[in-house]
Amino acid sequence: MIERAEHLKERVSKTISASSSNCSLYERMELIDALERVCLDHLFKEEINVLLTEINDADISGCDLQTVALWFFLLSKHGYQVSPDVFSNFRDEQGSFAANNPMDLLSLYNAACLRPNGEIILDEAVSFTKRCLESILDNIEGPFAREVKCALEIPASRRVRIYEAKYYVSGHGEGYEVIMELAKLNFNIIQLQHQQELKIITRWWKGLELQSRLSFARDRVVECYFWVVGVYYEPSYSRGRIILTKVLAIVSILDDTYDVYGTLQDSELFTKCVESWDPAMASSLPENMKFIFRKILDTCESIENELSPEEKYRMPYLMNFIIDLVRAYNKEVKWREEGYVPATIEEHLHVSARSGACHLLSCTSFIGMRDIATEEAFDWVSNVPKLVKALCIILRLSDDLKSYEREKMTCHVASTIDSCMKEHGVTVEVAREKIHDMIEETWKDFNEEWLNINNRMPKELLERIFNLTRTMVFMYNQDDAYTNSVMSSRTP
Repeated sequence: MIERAEHLKERVSKTISASSSNCSLYERMELIDALERVCLDHLFKEEINVLLTEINDADISGCDLQTVALWFFLLSKHGYQVSPDVFSNFRDEQGSFAANNPMDLLSLYNAACLRPNGEIILDEAVSFTKRCLESILDNIEGPFAREVKCALEIPASRRVRIYEAKYYVSGHGEGYEVIMELAKLNFNIIQLQHQQELKIITRWWKGLELQSRLSFARDRVVECYFWVVGVYYEPSYSRGRIILTKVLAIVSILDDTYDVYGTLQDSELFTKCVESWDPAMASSLPENMKFIFRKILDTCESIENELSPEEKYRMPYLMNFIIDLVRAYNKEVKWREEGYVPATIEEHLHVSARSGACHLLSCTSFIGMRDIATEEAFDWVSNVPKLVKALCIILRLSDDLKSYEREKMTCHVASTIDSCMKEHGVTVEVAREKIHDMIEETWKDFNEEWLNINNRMPKELLERIFNLTRTMVFMYNQDDAYTNSVMSSRTP
């Protein structure tokens, strides 16, 4: 299988290189899009970068809407700064978009969803194409209908590619037979590696004996690993996946501990204990909390053992984010016990954006990476830059939208929906709409930072944060897919 894959890889590499001279602009862009959709792009980074440079320099005047939209989509997704004015030619004298071809509409919609702040033409493009696509959804069928439905739920740039690659391979092979054969082999090779990693993770999880001691906690280690594969699936990130899964599993235990177990007094004691990072401080804790604290220390020690001497400086960053997380959890316990509803969404997010743990997970996603994750990168992420802040807000608001009804049935901390109702004096339905609008506005912040040419962080690192955001969107698209998981907890 590996030998066949290497042979096909050589053939695909030659195809990409030859495309510069024997393929049209649209065909070259389609080739890159196909490679990315089946998660083969990591095998051909140099060849793709050469093509992207050519595509960026291409003259697109006179091209049709589908070509221009794909041009804008690919370059924006890869961090190139391209002007949305390229879409001006597709508007009539009144400024309305003159497009009715379903393929054109879908391409424009996916491109425009990469909008940063202040780009009115892209805002109008999203509104126009979304309205048109929704109106034709009942009249189309087949793979294209699925594409439209998926795009309306989650635009292409926000989707987790590795989750969709298998579907794309099986349904879009025409014209790319060699690429699709390689994709199938590559998927199987990667899957074998992922299965071995999952065995390592589940042995570690069972060794913690958390489930036998903590009946209130969710057993979600398989879901944690599935989540992390969406952050980085490539073979070279094996250590990163294992480390991030361990931290995510511990975060889940901490979340449940503060959410459903222990009094306010216990929570405050536990928080002080974690702040101290001193095992001796655990003597005053209830036995279960004492046990959890010990497992946090053990897990961090096991992560540190995975690092080289030159990488061990990364651990204090991780520890500080864990401390910040439990402080946020403890603040929410106080809110819950006092029945306090923050007066504004901003006040709520000051705490709840941190309790979503995305700042911690962003930092952790760097820890298992190699030399590209420098001390400068950890200083950057520890300051919770705009990209990470946007991720934290998107997660919190998406979570609250999906979990509101369920959490209202229990004694749970007030959500951002409650704060929105209080701040604006509106009904829950109106508050939901406002929260949804806030998510879209935050995506503009995220896109703006993704396209920020002054950001010195390597795209390989920023991609982890983008992928974390994508996985969050996936998990909360239908419902809280983590809490309400139907995935089997049986492990290899």
